Amino acid sequence: MEKGKNKVMLGLKLPTDPRWINVVEKDIQEILTDHAWCEQKAASNAISCIVKFHDYPDVVDEMQRICDEEMEHFAAVRIELQRRNLNLGPERRDDYVHDLMGFIFKGGGREQQFVDRMLFSAMIEARSCERFRILSEEVSDEGLRSFYRELMESEADHYTTFLGFARKYAGKIDVENRWKEFLEFEATLMDKYGKKQTMHG
Repeated sequence: MEKGKNKVMLGLKLPTDPRWINVVEKDIQEILTDHAWCEQKAASNAISCIVKFHDYPDVVDEMQRICDEEMEHFAAVRIELQRRNLNLGPERRDDYVHDLMGFIFKGGGREQQFVDRMLFSAMIEARSCERFRILSEEVSDEGLRSFYRELMESEADHYTTFLGFARKYAGKIDVENRWKEFLEFEATLMDKYGKKQTMHG
């Protein structure tokens, strides 16, 4: 992904506050710990999708792959912590994900539930990908730059996978309009995020 192109590709309406990188660099242990738990939560989300949508064989296949990759990323972040003689801190609540989950339709038909879950997941991956790009280009630690450059590509793949499934199984749902609504809602959240030493905060 070329510098400056991610906003267009991902469709994000509002970029991360540029001061976020300065906040992050004050405590690398904090951002890496938060990142590790984000990967664990992403793996849990993939497992949840398998349980909920077990009757979509191709979805189950891809969610298994994503779960495996997310746990590989969890292990990779732990290695980065250990390389710096830092410990993995406790798991913490992801307020961004909690706020975004509130936008998912409650009830509705199965198609609507499926589409919203896929778009919710794609939205998280899109913002994570943007944050990884920032880290890969602007963090002063060259080792971390390389680390996040590799993860950014995987995150972009997960984003397109979730979005692709939403479009494939949308049925009569206007998935493009619903995705636009997700993007617009997410942009309203960004005024309060980008100020903490967390991946989404």
